[in-house]
Amino acid sequence: MAKRPTRVAIVGQGYVGLPLAVAAAESGFLVIGIDENASRVAELNCGSSPVGDVSDHDLASVVKSGSYSATVSYAEVKTCEVIVLCVPTPFHHDAPDLSYVERAAYEVGAHISTGALVILESTTYPGTTDEVVLPLLQQASGMAPGDEFDLAFSPERIDPGNPVFGLRNTPKIVGGATMHGAKRAAEFYGRFVERVMPVSAAATAEMAKLLENTFRHINIALVNELAILCSDMGIDVWEVIDAAASKPFGFMPFFPGPGVGGHCIPVDPMYLSWRVRQLGGSAKFIELARDINDSMPLYCVSRIQDLLNDRGLPLRDSRVLIIGVTYKANVNDVRETPAVPLIDALIKKGCIVSFHDPLVDELALPDGRYLTSVDLDDALRNTLNCVVIVTPHAGIDYARLVASDSLIYDTRNFLNSSSPNVVRL
Repeated sequence: MAKRPTRVAIVGQGYVGLPLAVAAAESGFLVIGIDENASRVAELNCGSSPVGDVSDHDLASVVKSGSYSATVSYAEVKTCEVIVLCVPTPFHHDAPDLSYVERAAYEVGAHISTGALVILESTTYPGTTDEVVLPLLQQASGMAPGDEFDLAFSPERIDPGNPVFGLRNTPKIVGGATMHGAKRAAEFYGRFVERVMPVSAAATAEMAKLLENTFRHINIALVNELAILCSDMGIDVWEVIDAAASKPFGFMPFFPGPGVGGHCIPVDPMYLSWRVRQLGGSAKFIELARDINDSMPLYCVSRIQDLLNDRGLPLRDSRVLIIGVTYKANVNDVRETPAVPLIDALIKKGCIVSFHDPLVDELALPDGRYLTSVDLDDALRNTLNCVVIVTPHAGIDYARLVASDSLIYDTRNFLNSSSPNVVRL
């Protein structure tokens, strides 16, 4: 008699959980996707993917085969040997919000069966798996960790929209909160990830994820500060970076921009900084990097004001078109996008601001208002004083923008143009 497929529950069906669920389903697991959003669950069960890295075709295929289904209920957890938590971990008011993790851990604990393996993938501070998730699972289940259930941490490393590295060919770090947990988690991921890297403890895996993104956060801040210094000295920062990048060792190029966005780079280092403060220390590099990166939208507004002034135009009442409002090109994710503080600052300065983004219909502003993406042709028919390229998506007619008389402020060095109306950050 053939052995039945391992049943896996994945809690959270967003940017992290859904790609994982589809990959596991394609690899022979029976996967239950759990999500508290009922409308999202209905879409998933119809084969409609809300995540850019998962196509409707791939999702519909695993739904049709019966290897994947979604639900709002945790009841299915009791039938699953593996449960993975992929829930949000926002950072609010200078402190981590673990309410989603805590709720998911308790619900899973209330339903797990003896012998289950629980894996946390949500990014958080070192110690969360051992100090928060483990006690909640133990309390809700009444079981003993290591004897009756296992627990591990494996950080997600998804880079949305990356055409080269995806879930399958990005090494998976695994650290166990129980001695057996890391081994079982490595075996699970080894079914569909090319390389699994076990480490000695869950806290080590948690810290490794924070190091990855803190490294980027600090280096982006360094080059953002360098961009400001170069501008003050009349030096082309982009040429400087290209020249430095010619060194075949000891240098890795990073690039300035209007700020940092997404859930990882601006958020993850703050978990580490918070944890250090709780232990009585300070993370000075991290805090300084946050200050620099957070200041970039306002710096861009100041530059736009100066550039318009050079044309004899005031910032107030100027018509400004923002190109791209997601945090990253060719991805529809607006979490922590620097476009929001930049637009908000321009509006507060009296600008008439609109945006064009083929991937975003509406953008929420801090005051509760929404801006709706405008048609590019309609925008160009009006007199535009300035076009700001924040996120250069593919498929936009940039040649038409350059051909206009508008000032174009290119914050990403995307346009390869010697036109006098194009100015780079």
